[in-house]
Amino acid sequence: MKKLLICSLFFVGCTVKPQEVEKPAWEWRAIDVTASAYNSVTWQTTSENPNIAAWGDTLVPGMKCIAVSRDLLKMGLRHNTMVKIDTFPDTFYVKDKMNRRWKNRIDIYMGLDIKKAREWGKRRLMICYAIPIDTIGNSNE
Repeated sequence: MKKLLICSLFFVGCTVKPQEVEKPAWEWRAIDVTASAYNSVTWQTTSENPNIAAWGDTLVPGMKCIAVSRDLLKMGLRHNTMVKIDTFPDTFYVKDKMNRRWKNRIDIYMGLDIKKAREWGKRRLMICYAIPIDTIGNSNE
């Protein structure tokens, strides 16, 4: 319940008139993760082209995207999932996967700014992510 309340606090200030209320398209879920940062540079990836993410997306500096540990895929953090990170005002999108050795972790994409990524370091924080309502309860989640 606490995580649901915290997740809903991300969206405080979004008001709608009662007649405009529609059935929500997503259910927002919260989870505590370890967050680090990464860049699209060759020495930080196993790929020959560090701008190409795991699902084939081209990473461009300035994009608001993250990589997720593979255990989080099973929790619904899949390709293009919307994610709110508690220290950022923006919405991020899952565009990349991390090495299998990492668990309960996200990597925030910071373009080519290696100094910024190092300054970010590693932190424990809460994220909220959107699960499409029509997929909840499906066996492939």
